[in-house]
Order: sequence, then C-alpha cells, then structure tokens
Amino acid sequence: MRMVDIIANKRDNKELTKEEIEFFINGYTNGEIPDYQASALLMAIFFNDMTPEESADLTMAMVNSGDQIDLSAIDGIKVDKHSTGGVGDTTTLVLAPLVAALDVPVAKMSGRGLGHTGGTIDKLEALKGFHVELTQDDFVNLVNKDKVAVIGQSGNLTPADKLIYALRDVTGTVNSIPLIASSIMSKKIAAGADAIVLDVKVGDGAFMKTEEDAVALAETMVRIGNNVGRRTMAIISSMEEPLGYAVGNANEVKEAIDTLKGEGPADLTELSLTLAAQMAVVGGKAKDLEEARAMLEAVIKDGSALEKFKVFVNNQGGDGSLVDHPENLPQAEYHYDVISEEEGYVEVIDAENIGVAASILGAGRQTKEDEIDLAVGVVLEKKVGDYVNKGDVLAKIAANTEEVDSVVEKVIASYHLGNEQKQTKLIKRIITA
Repeated sequence: MRMVDIIANKRDNKELTKEEIEFFINGYTNGEIPDYQASALLMAIFFNDMTPEESADLTMAMVNSGDQIDLSAIDGIKVDKHSTGGVGDTTTLVLAPLVAALDVPVAKMSGRGLGHTGGTIDKLEALKGFHVELTQDDFVNLVNKDKVAVIGQSGNLTPADKLIYALRDVTGTVNSIPLIASSIMSKKIAAGADAIVLDVKVGDGAFMKTEEDAVALAETMVRIGNNVGRRTMAIISSMEEPLGYAVGNANEVKEAIDTLKGEGPADLTELSLTLAAQMAVVGGKAKDLEEARAMLEAVIKDGSALEKFKVFVNNQGGDGSLVDHPENLPQAEYHYDVISEEEGYVEVIDAENIGVAASILGAGRQTKEDEIDLAVGVVLEKKVGDYVNKGDVLAKIAANTEEVDSVVEKVIASYHLGNEQKQTKLIKRIITA
C-alpha cells in the first residue's frame, strides 16, 4: 500500500477503505509518513468530505493509536458529556452531581483550559483542596461508591489526533466537519465512555457560527458514536450570549451551586436539565426525555443533587463546607460596576468579547504555563431581552488590579442595545440516533 495512492483516491472523491485509513494513521503516528503527504490527504478530505463509514474508521484508528481507559470495573453504563466550548459554560459542574444523583455513573476525564476561563478542573480547584490526582483504583472505587469522580487527562490517549490537529492548525484544514468530529469522538471513546452526550454550541461566541454547520457536526458525531457501539445523542445550543451570568472560575462554581439548589439562571438550568435528561436516557435510567426530566427536577427539589455535589467535593479532598457557604470561595480585592452609556433593549451580547475581558483579568490562560486567578471575572447584570436605562449597571467586574479600563471598554462594547426586545432560543435542536 502506498500513501500516494490513498491521497489520489480521496482527491478523486473515492471512499477510503478501513485498511487505507489505518495505514495512514499508523504511518503518520510512527513518523513513517511525512507532513507533506499527510497535509495533502487532509486537504483532500477538507474538499471532498468523508462518508459515515470513513468517519467511523478514522475515529477508531485514532482511538487505537494510543492508550485506552478501561472502565469495565465500574458498574453500569458509563456516560460522558462533551461541549464544543462556550463562555460561562458551567454545565459539567451541574451535570456530574445531578446525573450521579440518579445513580448513573459519571466517570469524567477532564482537562485544564486555554482561553477565556479555566477548564473543568481549574473551576473545581476553586473549592479549596480539591484535586484530580487519583489512582485508577481510587477513581473506579469512588465512581462505584458515589457514582461520580473526575480525573485529570493522562497517558498517551489518541496521539494521532494530537499530531493531526497540530497539522490541521497550520494547513487551513481545521474547519472540516469529519476531521473535527473524529478528533472529538476519538478522545471520548478512548476515555472509556459507554454512552456520550454532546453539546454543540452555535453562534458568535462558538466555534460553529451557523446552525447548519452545527447540525452537520452534531449529526456526524452522533453517527460515529452509534456506528462504533457508543450510544450517542446531541443538542445544538445557542452561544449568542454567555451562558448564565457568571464568567470566571469561582464565580461559575457559585452559579453551579445555585443551580443545584434550584436557584440558578434560567438558561443554565434549562441547558443542564436538557443535557442531564439525555444522559439519564442513554444511561438506561429513564425510558424517554420526559421521564428523565421529571426525575432530575425531583433530585434538585429534594436536595439530593446538591448533597451529591458535596460528597463529590469531599471525596476528592475539597472543602465541602464551601457548597453550603459559597461566599467563602476565592474573592477578588476590587469590584467595579460597568455603567451603560445609552438605553434600550439588550439585543446582542458578544459572548466571545466577554470571555476575552475575563481572560484579561486573569480568569484564563494563554499558554499552558500561565497561572489562573480563580477569584476574578465578569458577572453580567443584564441579558438579552432586558431593558437598560442610561446609568444602569450592565455588569460587575471582580479584579485583583485597579487597571481595568480596557476590560470595562470591552464589556461595554460587547453590549448592543436597540428598540427590539429579543429572546435567545437556547436549545436549537435535539439530535438522536
């Protein structure tokens, strides 16, 4: 088999065989296939797409390029969730204890964040003492005992994906739906999940800017998951404004706690319940989404979801008392109000710009070596559809510096006011097998 023939086949829009795809993945991972040939194939895929079978074969070839996590010692159907990213996206902190309260095992492998705020692990570390350095045995035992644990990414998972992603980044082939889908799904499958729920964001603050592209990506990932034996569902959710009100690590933990109490923002609550209902269905605890929704609302109402979060925090060395007293989470030294200079209805909030503002304060990292300031961030006071008078507070800034002029300007520039009272449709589409 020759790489040049594989490139020519995809150039001519022929379907690649499983053997051809495995030849490429194995050869590129082992350093036997040069970057220029790999780039040529990626560009051919970019222009000619892939069939569902090709996408599934590519995904599994990347899974098999490295280690795989064995979660078979955990009882029940292990359910994982993935979000394509957003601003104020705190859903994992809500979902993990919420779904675990229904006795669905949530064995989550998470990472740290690059960009506007920290990743799931960074946020959880706002709970003093919380750590993810668990042995495999401890991880399995915690999930079997209390149905939820989070461990850091480790080992040599999907090395082919790391190499290919780096190449896509410099060859103009990032925005390829089969390549995005196989990259995401290979990591989820290698992490040992039996079932996967996907939250594909769409809008100005998301990677996918149009609903058409978001649906295409979600449908591709759902097909891949089901084609390789993982029950998979997805939703398309809006990122036309930040999710919830809080952006910043400790701020988002507090908002997650409020949501588990039944007192969270309407949009974060709705998205969390929608995703959690899917997790309950694919996890075998409910026959349909309606039944799952009722079960989830019940564990919020009776307090067992919040209690599960406290157990989860204590199990991993964190201070569970912070769940009852979130006012003791890390606090910034300075607080500033961002005042509106005009009036009208909030028609748009530039989510990405709000995320950048939080990052400038130190809520995110630009390189892996950067330290995150867990206390800082932006808390919105006005959301899309709200009326704003001149002089009203649009948002509050929590900072550990007095130099916040650029952040204030960025927040003000993120708000677009007009005469029309608009409402954001949060859940755009639900996609099942």
